[in-house]
Amino acid sequence: MANQPRYKSIKREILISVTLKQTRVAILEDGRLVELMVDRESEKRMVGDIYKGIVHRVLPGMQASFVDIGLPKQGFLHVSDVGYELVELDFDDGSEEQAGRRKPRKLQSIQDQLEEGQELIVQVIKEPIGTKGPRVSTEISLPGRLLVYAPFDNRIGISRKIEEPRERARIREIIRKIVTKSEGVIVRTVAEDTTEGEFKTEYSSLKNLWRRIRRQAGHAQAPSLIYQEMKLISGLLRDVFNERVDSLVVDSKAQFKQIKSYLRIISPKLINRLQLYKDNKPLFTRYNLDEEIRRVYNNRVWLKRGGYIVIEPTEALVSIDVNTGRYTGEKDQEETILRTNLEAAREIARQIRLRDLGGIIVCDFIDMESKENQQRVLDEFRKYLKFDRARTKAFDVSPLGLVEMSRQRVRSSLFYSLTAPCPVCEGRGRIFTPEVVTAEIEVTLKKIGFRGKESKLLLKVHPAVALHLMEEEYYLLQELENKTRISIQLRDDPLMRLDDFAIFSLPSRKQIDTNL
Repeated sequence: MANQPRYKSIKREILISVTLKQTRVAILEDGRLVELMVDRESEKRMVGDIYKGIVHRVLPGMQASFVDIGLPKQGFLHVSDVGYELVELDFDDGSEEQAGRRKPRKLQSIQDQLEEGQELIVQVIKEPIGTKGPRVSTEISLPGRLLVYAPFDNRIGISRKIEEPRERARIREIIRKIVTKSEGVIVRTVAEDTTEGEFKTEYSSLKNLWRRIRRQAGHAQAPSLIYQEMKLISGLLRDVFNERVDSLVVDSKAQFKQIKSYLRIISPKLINRLQLYKDNKPLFTRYNLDEEIRRVYNNRVWLKRGGYIVIEPTEALVSIDVNTGRYTGEKDQEETILRTNLEAAREIARQIRLRDLGGIIVCDFIDMESKENQQRVLDEFRKYLKFDRARTKAFDVSPLGLVEMSRQRVRSSLFYSLTAPCPVCEGRGRIFTPEVVTAEIEVTLKKIGFRGKESKLLLKVHPAVALHLMEEEYYLLQELENKTRISIQLRDDPLMRLDDFAIFSLPSRKQIDTNL
């Protein structure tokens, strides 16, 4: 297939940087940042978590219900997420497992399936976004490294990225021998060339996990959490770290040991690709990622040839506009536009992954007269979208010359998860939250400490950030003083922007460039 990305020709690296309050993960392809994930203590990831909930309200007009799962925001359960076979919670004294009795039924309206006060098992399938609570489903799925186990399905699915027909047929034959007709599995991309024994082991493990979850549901009082999905790093090792990744570099000894122990269980052959980063220079600085990460929050992205794209997220959709900018390289205008559009198609696919944009995305490429050139740009765009781990679909060019696409939305984009509405401009813009500013301060002070030129510093921040440092992260500056051997004075300054800070050398009071 001419448009299929050549996985083996790409150098893939995973970098994990751990600080006191957050963990950042960067995925690089041929040295370029393509995915960035941030896991902060103050924010809880929920997708994959399973709850024993209580139906709070049934809304026939919306064909949905709200489910109390014990969180401030109730779960939203749409009729399309109520599985074909609903779990009837039926327990006696809880001493023996009685759960999971499956009730065959035809597709029905929400009011015919659920009633207020009813208890049921639900799984979070989308994080809370903005004012919306988490989206939940009664269709439970438990992901493993090779398989996704679906106890209430009866289908066998195989990742589209396993393309070789013989391999697909071999896998399907093995799975049919292992899995009963009353349950289903999805075979993941990493399972290519996996033996029958390996499939059996993971299938048994996932099935036993589901038994434990049902037993826990029998003992638990609703609403309550009965199963928590893996955290960022363990989930990353399960879902992303495989033979196609050349190296995984982590800068924390504690996390290095945990990852090594985990790999011994799930994939011992990958241990030799694990590296502990020991340099005093921050890991992301060593790989020149700091400026790249800052640019993630800009709406304009420059292309190498001088063109640029503008990314504008809104509540309804994300619009992306392509412009030739300074690029006028070809004598033939159509050829100039084609080259710009081809470069933009590759960069847009990368930026969508990097910024974790989801939902409806509309791309306005530069108008081209040639239908053949329009198709070339669309083919290039689809080719690079195939690298995305999230489900994507790019539609044909519309009569207005737009390319509409959809991308699986699981959580808020980086832009929205790490920023807050600006209080000055009444929500027309966004600023970094105090947590994000504090994380940036930590990285910057470590860089200054690495240079070894300072012994005493003055840190100026907005009063809101100073309050956050004193109340929520009071130990941070002390920890940084111990690590960098620099004395740090904190001062609040109401004239500072909420999402900015300044560092001065003492006693000279000369301001230090924070873009080190």
